[in-house]
Amino acid sequence: MSDSDQQATLTYSSYLALDEVLGAQRPRSAEHDELLFIVIHQVYELWFKQLLHELAFLQRHLEDGDTPHAVRTLRRILTILKVVVAQIDVLETMTPSQFTTFRARLDAASGFQSGQFRELEAVLGRRDRAVFEHYPQGSAARERIAAAMVRPSLFDSFLIYLRAHGYDIPGERDVRAPLAPSPATQAVLLQVYRDDTSPALVCELLVDLDEGLQEWRYRHVKMVERTIGDKAGTGGSSGATYLRTTLSTPVFPDLWAVRREL
Repeated sequence: MSDSDQQATLTYSSYLALDEVLGAQRPRSAEHDELLFIVIHQVYELWFKQLLHELAFLQRHLEDGDTPHAVRTLRRILTILKVVVAQIDVLETMTPSQFTTFRARLDAASGFQSGQFRELEAVLGRRDRAVFEHYPQGSAARERIAAAMVRPSLFDSFLIYLRAHGYDIPGERDVRAPLAPSPATQAVLLQVYRDDTSPALVCELLVDLDEGLQEWRYRHVKMVERTIGDKAGTGGSSGATYLRTTLSTPVFPDLWAVRREL
């Protein structure tokens, strides 16, 4: 088949694999609202996939010291986060009683089992191997999360970026360790802010990213509270009780700590 023939056979539907995508919703009940629940969560997973794609791209540009591409990528990530948060408005049109009509059909399925979200957390610096308990040995999700936990996090890539721009970042951080406040790093960040050049803009966009993630967590926990209250989550999770513990935990603690000195 020639290239022109191949182009002629490519359609909107085949390019987007719409038969597979639109056939991927398989409700387990006849309840009207179950389709919405499935679609919303599948869309979340698609956005998580895109966020992982963008974050990998961002890390490469940061490590190259490339401010323009890093800034553009960060702004795209922030816009995606706004869409992810806004989707909660759609899910909240479903009342608790409507959710109850099919909730039992979810069995052990739980959002806590989202391998992509756990991988996303690891890319952003989370280093908690306890998350592995939800994933069988040898599973693709477990391997991706484990690999992300031993690679440089986004903040590690940012430190490389600062070095490329002439800032004296002290020592070499163990990328397998969780991010923790560092007075030495904070001293460098203060200088970055005082210089008020391109690296300071990147700092602020990372703070926007951190704030956006905290907004997502807050909206998520409030959605769970209004839907199931303090009931246990599906799959045996503690539901809103656990989600509350994740609120107001910064992803980049040093970028928040320096604000008291600015």
